[in-house]
Formats: sequence, C-alpha cells, structure tokens
Amino acid sequence: MFTDASRERRPVTRRYDKLVRDDIPKRIERNGDVPIVRTASDDEEYEEYLHEKLREEVEEYEESQNPEELADILEVIRSIREFEGLSERELRGLRDRKAEKRGRFAERVILERVES
Repeated sequence: MFTDASRERRPVTRRYDKLVRDDIPKRIERNGDVPIVRTASDDEEYEEYLHEKLREEVEEYEESQNPEELADILEVIRSIREFEGLSERELRGLRDRKAEKRGRFAERVILERVES
C-alpha cells in the first residue's frame, strides 16, 4: 500500500559543523528543535574553528554592512586573543606599536603598484 508522503512529517536536518556562541544550543531547544553538538576535541581543532568563524563573520559583515556583524567579529577576536594567552591590554599595545611603526588606515591610502 502506498502512503501519502505529504502527510508524513520527516525530520529536517540542517548541517552546520561550525563554532557557535555558547548559548545557541539553548536557543535552538527553546525553538523546539534538537541541537546536536560536541566540544572541540583539542586546541588545534578549536583554533581551526575560531579562524573559520572569523572568516565567516568578516564575510557576513562584507555582505550586510551591519554593525552587529562587527560586534561578532570582535567577539571572535576576543576568543582568539584569549586562546593565544594575550590580555586585552597586550593586544592593544601590539596594535598601537604597529600603528606607530606603519601607520593606521585613517588616510585611506590605496597602494596600486610598486615599480622598480
């Protein structure tokens, strides 16, 4: 006997395989879905997922120009900074020293080419 497939409710699975904020699984559960999660197995894997998350957030900002995406980028950078064992002050110092040595981006200089 044939069944009407339109009457059967099949579970929908969406695959992500990405690092998410700590509270995201709880939010998924509150929406009535079941998150399948795991913890990064070691530092190497965690670092890899952090870098991928940074690329993802930068891409999202480039597409949307939404300032909230900048906040997401900063959160990922904070996590990378902590992973690397740097304090906020140390990172700010590195940034400032580099700016003193090479400048900032305030003058909007575009390097088109170098001729020798």
